[in-house]
Amino acid sequence: MHRGRLTIIGCKSGRLFSVRICRALAEAFRRRYPGAGPNPGPDRVAVSVTEKRFANGEVKVVINENIRGSDAYVVQSVCDPLSSRSVNDNLMAVLTAINAAHQSDAETITAVLPYFPYSRQERKKTREAITAAQIAGFLEASGVDRVLTLDIHAEAIAGFFRHATLEDLHASRVLIAEFLEVYPNANRQATLAVVSPDVGSANRARYFSKTLGCTLAIGDKERDYKAGSVVGTRLVGDVAGKDVLIVDDMIDQGSSMVEVITSVKEAGAREVYVACSFALLNGPAIGLFDLLYAQADLKCVIGTDAVYRGRGFTTAHPWYREVSVAPLFAEVISRINSKQSVSQLLK
Repeated sequence: MHRGRLTIIGCKSGRLFSVRICRALAEAFRRRYPGAGPNPGPDRVAVSVTEKRFANGEVKVVINENIRGSDAYVVQSVCDPLSSRSVNDNLMAVLTAINAAHQSDAETITAVLPYFPYSRQERKKTREAITAAQIAGFLEASGVDRVLTLDIHAEAIAGFFRHATLEDLHASRVLIAEFLEVYPNANRQATLAVVSPDVGSANRARYFSKTLGCTLAIGDKERDYKAGSVVGTRLVGDVAGKDVLIVDDMIDQGSSMVEVITSVKEAGAREVYVACSFALLNGPAIGLFDLLYAQADLKCVIGTDAVYRGRGFTTAHPWYREVSVAPLFAEVISRINSKQSVSQLLK
């Protein structure tokens, strides 16, 4: 039993990610039904979409095919380093696409947002907006029934939705598999330590350390929230003489991560690896990591295509490795469409 014809609607910045989802769906279908041909099923999954921008920056999304009664998935990469469009541009585009699907009488609408915008603004620290709650309201007002995202910065955001369901996927297994490609050392218990850059990332790092069978250390960061910077980092745990894998959800301008890398090197760590779900790499971040790599203080950074950079970037910056989470999203989408459990994929 299915929810309706599975339909993928790729926004302009989400088109590459939607293509990778469709390929993963097709591969899964071929594995399930050998000899059934190259198509992902009896109906074509992706639909034609036109995204038009007016001279003043307003956006209009037109769905060029009939999707009435379908189970629609609107895909958008809100952070798109390969284009000049901002987070706000891409946010407005996906809201418009969701409402276009709603106006086109799709039976169910799921927003596929690998990076959930404004997730760092989920609570009040001073006189400020709780913007993550506004984003949840915007999505629901546009007509969404479900949101699929990855490693959301604050789990409390799920409570901001009144009607829609938030499904939070995790990149941990994908990142661990990629890390084992670059670090095949079987004696990890003796040679490796996983480091959480702060207390907030401790649960994620604990999962990595248990899976990899190695020790755990935690960075205690002192922040200046008004300046938006880290004042200092104190490392709790022993990394002397060990290789280190630092695990975080995102790297923005890189200063916090550089502080942690410096701390573990001063504590006697050997090679340093970094794994994150979102390599935003804004401002000075790329230059900082170029320098650390040139100084042999950084072995590599593993990120996901939730923020897609492509082969050109990895060639220019050999410290960066990119792994795809599109197959994970494709598996969840397939299970939702066929009304199967997804709980094991959310761990």
